[in-house]
Amino acid sequence: MYSDKENINILTALLIAHGVRHAVVCPGSRNAPIVHNLAQCPELTCYPVSDERSAAFCAMGIAMRTALPTVVCVTSGTALLNTVPAVAEAFYQRVPLVVISADRPQQWIDQLDGQTLPQPQALERFVRKSVTLPEVHSGDSEGHWYCNRLVNEALLAAVACGGSPVHINVPISRPLYNFSCPSLPAERRITRITATGADITPMLHDLHDAKRPVIVIGQQHKGEVPEDIIDKLNSRRYVVLQEPLGGARGGCLDAMLPVKGNDFPTPDFILYAGRTLVSGTIKEYLRNAEDARCWRIDDTGDITDTFMNLTGVIAAPTAEVLRAIDGHGDDRWYDRWQQLRKHATEHIRSYNPPFSSLLAVKSFEERLSAKDPTATVFYGNSMAVRMGCVYAHHHIECNRGVNGIEGSMSTAAGWSLVSTGNVYCVIGDLSFFYDRNALWNSRLRGNLRILLLNNGGGAIFEKFSRLTDANDIRNVKATYRTSARGVCSDNGADYRVAAEREQLSDGLRWLTNDVSDRPRVLEVETDAATDWKSYQQCIANNI
Repeated sequence: MYSDKENINILTALLIAHGVRHAVVCPGSRNAPIVHNLAQCPELTCYPVSDERSAAFCAMGIAMRTALPTVVCVTSGTALLNTVPAVAEAFYQRVPLVVISADRPQQWIDQLDGQTLPQPQALERFVRKSVTLPEVHSGDSEGHWYCNRLVNEALLAAVACGGSPVHINVPISRPLYNFSCPSLPAERRITRITATGADITPMLHDLHDAKRPVIVIGQQHKGEVPEDIIDKLNSRRYVVLQEPLGGARGGCLDAMLPVKGNDFPTPDFILYAGRTLVSGTIKEYLRNAEDARCWRIDDTGDITDTFMNLTGVIAAPTAEVLRAIDGHGDDRWYDRWQQLRKHATEHIRSYNPPFSSLLAVKSFEERLSAKDPTATVFYGNSMAVRMGCVYAHHHIECNRGVNGIEGSMSTAAGWSLVSTGNVYCVIGDLSFFYDRNALWNSRLRGNLRILLLNNGGGAIFEKFSRLTDANDIRNVKATYRTSARGVCSDNGADYRVAAEREQLSDGLRWLTNDVSDRPRVLEVETDAATDWKSYQQCIANNI
């Protein structure tokens, strides 16, 4: 029988799955449930050693001889610190030493309780990866996923790049000695492939077996995945989901998915390349594909489990892997997505927005395509980039690493300093005024053009319909009315304002025409409620 602690059982199952076959175990009460589990596994050989310093070096010697990741398991408190000499040696010798430390619950650290000290990151300088597992309770699916992911990350780090020590810290609450679980759970093991060609055979095998495969391309630098690769995947009738942040062929994924409640199947295979996605709807949809084989392409080899179902990561350039894809997608599955794409495109094209930020973006993108198609376009975060995804037919630049509102205009300004072409920044009012000092730069030129969408607050907060209290509206939605006229005057930028359709048309002609020696700012004054409603109507998919 195994421990009733779910995090310990997840850890034990994954140690076996990742090929650990030897464990040096030290005495102690807090780590007793872990040691019990290890001793119960027929695949593992345990070696009891009382001195933690010696035990860690003993485990290192086993790892050196077998070339396998090897465990040293210690109890809480200073027992962990006694492993430091061996961990440092293993770090510089590149030995896959897996230090597992039992820990007290977080709330008892630094409270004068026995054998407690801050254990997370205690070995950080000399380990490639340090994780602290959550205490997972029955029914906590996200906690289970998180614990599984952390153990996978640590054990993959132990064998990466020739080997390295890692630290897995395991908080354990009382009671410690309930051994009532009859078997270890069947845990997902994440794998890592470090080259292309024949080595990506496992991924290709999953792809060829799939009936409903999708290839998802998140944000990337322009040209990172050449358009001919996307054309090739489409010609092979593979479903490619891509936003303008991922390439010029991208579209609004929020508008493509059917409304909730519609009977639309999830994929059985996902290949995810690039970085973040704007669409929360598509992420929720792909997270529901619990049984899908999901592969990630990331040249760093990092474990990024965005959809909570990662099978493996391929550490190679995205374009190189995508070019190696052969075979043919399922025609019925491909045609079904094409129907969604066509319906979304026709709905967006036919929708005529009222005077709003959405109309401003739509009109801007139409004019840009005709008058300045080679320009670089930055979008601010939140509503601005979502509207950009609806109408842009070019690559979008955006600070989407952590999605913050600060610095969007400064990043576009920096790009403009070293660019010969025009650089446009489409930005909301909160982002603009937060980053107003982007214009406080004497080297800025007339190639920086800013479309400011000012609706007096954060339009995206309109989705919180229950925020009707006056204090909530002021404090959460950040409502106010401030003009950019003074900011532009103070910093020598040309300025115009548009508060209705005709002024918007004239303003966009001014923004995109002519040569200027100073930055230009067109401020479009709209209403937040109208902005949110028009966006929702534009992306509504009732297929």
